Amino acid sequence: MKIGNIDVKVSIVAIAVFVVFTILLVAASVYSMDVRSQLIWLVPGLFMLLVIPMALNYMSRSQYAELKPIYEAEAKTVRVKLINENMVGKIVRVEGVVERVYFQFLNRPQYLVADRSGEISVKMFTSPDEDVKVNDVVEVLGQVIRRYIVTGDPVVNCVSIRKIKKE
Repeated sequence: MKIGNIDVKVSIVAIAVFVVFTILLVAASVYSMDVRSQLIWLVPGLFMLLVIPMALNYMSRSQYAELKPIYEAEAKTVRVKLINENMVGKIVRVEGVVERVYFQFLNRPQYLVADRSGEISVKMFTSPDEDVKVNDVVEVLGQVIRRYIVTGDPVVNCVSIRKIKKE
């Protein structure tokens, strides 16, 4: 679904929750004598089970779309090996090959991106513009953060990941 320039994507988990509760609503309606009062509360509830995840996805993707030009202007291209704890808070551009993809079904994908110098975890807190798969050559724009907010090794908080043609 597209709202303005933003392509809104609902996660599979949100759709599964909607389907389960719809089945429960239908089952409750079949066995209940007072269907009308149930429908007054449950149909809007089901509607909200779809609308809220869509609204959250729209808001996060629109924020990332606003940040992308700023990150493109400020990002410095670095090799993975050079990303360390001293770079926390710095905006970087990393080019590499996607070795693994995690949590894509949640619309919160994490990628393991590697170049010739090493590999780094790239976390994205919304769904990306492009469908990125293993072995794709990508350019990542993001900020170096710690894995567990205060502690942990440095990772890239991705604002934009896009496939590139590398020869």
